[in-house]
Amino acid sequence: MLVDYAAPVAASPAEAEAAAVSAEQVGYDGFSAAETRHDVFTTLALVARATSRIALQSGIAVAFARNPMNVAVLANDLRLISEGRFRLGLGSQVKPHIERRFSMPWSRPAARMEEFVAALRAIWESWATGERLAFRGEFYQHVLMTEFFSPGPNPYGNPPISLAAVGERMIATAGRVADGLLVHPLTSTAYLGERILPVLRSARGNLDGFELEMSAMVVLGADPQQRARAEEAVRGQIAFYASTPSYRPVLETHGWGELADRLSMLARRRAWTEMAAEISDDVLDAFAVAGDPATVAAALRARFGRIIDRISLYTPYEADRYQLAAVRTALRD
Repeated sequence: MLVDYAAPVAASPAEAEAAAVSAEQVGYDGFSAAETRHDVFTTLALVARATSRIALQSGIAVAFARNPMNVAVLANDLRLISEGRFRLGLGSQVKPHIERRFSMPWSRPAARMEEFVAALRAIWESWATGERLAFRGEFYQHVLMTEFFSPGPNPYGNPPISLAAVGERMIATAGRVADGLLVHPLTSTAYLGERILPVLRSARGNLDGFELEMSAMVVLGADPQQRARAEEAVRGQIAFYASTPSYRPVLETHGWGELADRLSMLARRRAWTEMAAEISDDVLDAFAVAGDPATVAAALRARFGRIIDRISLYTPYEADRYQLAAVRTALRD
């Protein structure tokens, strides 16, 4: 299991660059950046120039905030800048953000994502071969590419594509058209084993050559006080995710549908403190592991060691970098 470093979601591009340099120096296998307050492609361009070995990934770039052509250009450029180290991680986001934050169309997200990836590959193939671009789909049409605008074949090949997915339709889409699946942090071993893996195998036949990547929620701290603060933040993050209707199937796997309803109601009132209080120890234990670095590493290996190919630590709090590095070392031993 390879161990990646995930940049803090609030990190500026310069802060992410510094974090990536440090992650490479201490031996992480990969580095991922999210798209929240800053553009993920800008961030990773800085990271690519500042590093030389570590694998890079958008985790995730919001596909439906863009179109396949501009994502094809951005991903191709990052593959060049990183000299082949960049992997494209895409996600759909949810309807309110796509329509109300990005003012972009939303419909049938799994079908739209499948076509988005097909369009990406068609554009890259046109650049690589010089053949006429003639992609005509239900959602996207790309039928114009002249030599002036074509970067030509990428000497490092096209970046692998991983899709973020929670629901079964998007999981099946990832199995059909992508090179990997980005497993959401709100994922239990039960949901992974009972829902995700069977759907992937049904879509693909087998998982040979297909990467499963996960950002796992952990509660770390050098002393009980630090762990208590970390636990409070993780409870809050679980509550936030679990209040989103898209993630309800994960809770229903455990019989926690009523909890999802309560959290959704509280989220509409922005009652964040009350939401965190709804997360019982059983729910916390299902979605996070806690303890010192050795305990956390052992728990992650026990839960995901035979399933997940790449793992990073999801810490919605200011985690001590030495503690994080100790987990990485323990996972690799």
